[in-house]
Amino acid sequence: MNDRRRGFLKAAAATAISRSRILGANQRIRIGGIGLGGRCRYLLTVAGKEPDTEIVGACDVYEPRRRETLEKIAPGAREYLDYRQLLERQDIDAVFVGSPDHWHVPMTIDAVRSGKDVYVEKPVTKKIEEGPLLEQAVAQTGRIVQIGYQQRSWEHFIAAREIVAAGKLGKITLVLASWYQNYLGFNPKTAQIEADKLDRKRWLGNAPDQPLDAVKYNRWRWFWDFGGGHLTDLYSHYCDVIHWYMDSYTPQSALTMGERYVLDYLECPDTVNASYAYPGFQVVYNGTLSGHLEGGNIIFRGSQAMLKINRDGFDVYPEGVVPAEKTNYPPPTASMRSARDGTIDHIRNFLDCVRSRQAPNAPAAPSVAAARAAHIGNLAYRSGGRLDWKG
Repeated sequence: MNDRRRGFLKAAAATAISRSRILGANQRIRIGGIGLGGRCRYLLTVAGKEPDTEIVGACDVYEPRRRETLEKIAPGAREYLDYRQLLERQDIDAVFVGSPDHWHVPMTIDAVRSGKDVYVEKPVTKKIEEGPLLEQAVAQTGRIVQIGYQQRSWEHFIAAREIVAAGKLGKITLVLASWYQNYLGFNPKTAQIEADKLDRKRWLGNAPDQPLDAVKYNRWRWFWDFGGGHLTDLYSHYCDVIHWYMDSYTPQSALTMGERYVLDYLECPDTVNASYAYPGFQVVYNGTLSGHLEGGNIIFRGSQAMLKINRDGFDVYPEGVVPAEKTNYPPPTASMRSARDGTIDHIRNFLDCVRSRQAPNAPAAPSVAAARAAHIGNLAYRSGGRLDWKG
């Protein structure tokens, strides 16, 4: 640990201990944003519309993103190049972290040790060994940490979980997850970045030193130094739902195959299939970046009924109604649709917990588990296909 970071953590710990501000039910929450990509700017936009909130700090290592945030979202905020300077402010109550994955744990730990509550995007970890460090820091500081698995605050995901918990699907032995997106419109030859306005070393952080690459900057989720492709970016959302519904949080083994069939400029596969074995059931995930029809779905196949759920809503289809092996579905016995993005309620839950000090809907421990399962799948892929997990 370098001297600057050691000194920051020491000062942050002292600040956290001495800090005594307890928010009342109607007291304004002052917010800082760290890592101001499109997702974080959206989060700040939503949070800024909630009652008694104010965006007062904006931090990013790329100047155009700071400028855009100040101009469009938070004109009264102060801008920062170094997130540690934002965390030093004792008048900031909470931060939203939307940095690349390899920064999530360092920033979150620094934030909670400086007395801030944190909303951090998924996956919460970049590698498995970071999980216990994060959980320990959250437990020691008592800060509110909400991870961006917004399905846990989405009304129809909550309702569908109650159906599963009530046993209405019967015995579930197979869960099918999928997520399809279309990246073909991105041309790597025309990817741009204003190099003189990016602090490259701060962006790299603990990643290996390497030349600035506009494609990696714009598509970092698909390069191993910064993200983890399908399994961390997309599947981990639905992995968290599966864990939550099945009350089972660690796969026993994983088998992953994937290839770059259409996007050879990426490091992570553009098409992937991952199969996980859990005690009593199996999970299979399929994903591709060559077409987005159907988007993302989860199908829970039970002995009495099948649940199909996605971000639009869900349907439950009973067994024994249509003739065996016919391809049409029977009329659903339960259906529900949600009219708005669950991120809105997820942010409201976070802000409510900042005031009440109650546990948020997506706390550290289950979110670490969802990220861990994604990492196990990637370890299986990168080690030749299959991995038995005994951790």
